[in-house]
Amino acid sequence: MQHDQALGSAAINVAATILREEGFLILRGVIDPGTVAALDEDLARPFAETPFSQGGFYGARTKRFGRLLTRSRQSASFVSNPLILGISQTILEPFCDTVQLNLTQGLAVHPNAPVQPPHRDQDMWGGETGRIEYLVNVMWPFTDYTAENGATLLWPGSHGAEGLAIDTQRDPVTAEMAPGDALMFLGSTLHGAGANRSSSVRRGMIVSYCLGWLKPYENQWLAYPPDVARNFPPELAGLVGYRQHRPNLGNVDGQCPSVLLGDAPAGPLGAVDALRPDQEAMVADFVEQNR
Repeated sequence: MQHDQALGSAAINVAATILREEGFLILRGVIDPGTVAALDEDLARPFAETPFSQGGFYGARTKRFGRLLTRSRQSASFVSNPLILGISQTILEPFCDTVQLNLTQGLAVHPNAPVQPPHRDQDMWGGETGRIEYLVNVMWPFTDYTAENGATLLWPGSHGAEGLAIDTQRDPVTAEMAPGDALMFLGSTLHGAGANRSSSVRRGMIVSYCLGWLKPYENQWLAYPPDVARNFPPELAGLVGYRQHRPNLGNVDGQCPSVLLGDAPAGPLGAVDALRPDQEAMVADFVEQNR
């Protein structure tokens, strides 16, 4: 399913509905192709220097590397894109208090790369499947994505509770795109990279968002320690982990980890409640009744 970009909550809700129903969608012209080219240029050196992956899943003819927010300033505009972030939050926030960045990954699929085993990214976690959506993936192409060079394959109807029975005997859809487009798909959607039968490298970036109470694929605090994250805008710093997930999850000495991004505290920290409104009301009632 394709959906032309338009800003605003109505467009976000329409796109999120399509994503829930179909498991994936392609958004055309989300970002200016010139911005994509600038990011691709910034990442030219890691694309050149990163060794090929090892193993049948990552692919011996594929290069992957993370920490893109430290490798190019351009990457933040993709991670924080209002339309993409709004759709992801709409999908995930019924299951969490806040979302977090799951990964940023440069991806280069070289000629003769075989087809990747079909998989669901939600299988990183051992929780319930079929009812909860754990993450939303976004594929940003730096080069044209075509059937010949191994564009992402997706299996329609393979998401959610009913989709778990879908196997790879059904024909997949090939997500053909151009720079500036974005493919979004659910963590429960069966997918995999296609085989690169061309003579050129297919390059792009994966950005994904997950529930704020999960352990993310990429260790964000190691990827972006305080000395790095304090240079991020507050919302971006929150996405990479410098934000509590209520109640009180991911704290430092009982406070929001964003405290590490400002001036060093003059003395020891004291714990401060970080509760949802319903929990605050419950605690307040209990305290009042037990005075």
